[in-house]
Amino acid sequence: MVVRIRLQRFGRKHSPFYRMVTANAKAPRDGKFLELLGTYNPIPNSAGNKEIRLKTDRLKYWISVGAQPSDRVAW
Repeated sequence: MVVRIRLQRFGRKHSPFYRMVTANAKAPRDGKFLELLGTYNPIPNSAGNKEIRLKTDRLKYWISVGAQPSDRVAW
């Protein structure tokens, strides 16, 4: 089973919000996942900052056991 670290899209039209998750590579984008690793809000807040929250210890664990980040996550 190939495990990928990728983004799941949530939110409304023109107002995206993403969760960073580990999932089976064959699972659909917004389908079943193994673990929630963090969140990403690409819409700037009033201070102009985009918000990223990560569980760095779990992210390092998944990379150490061979999970492959998607192109967007690796960027």
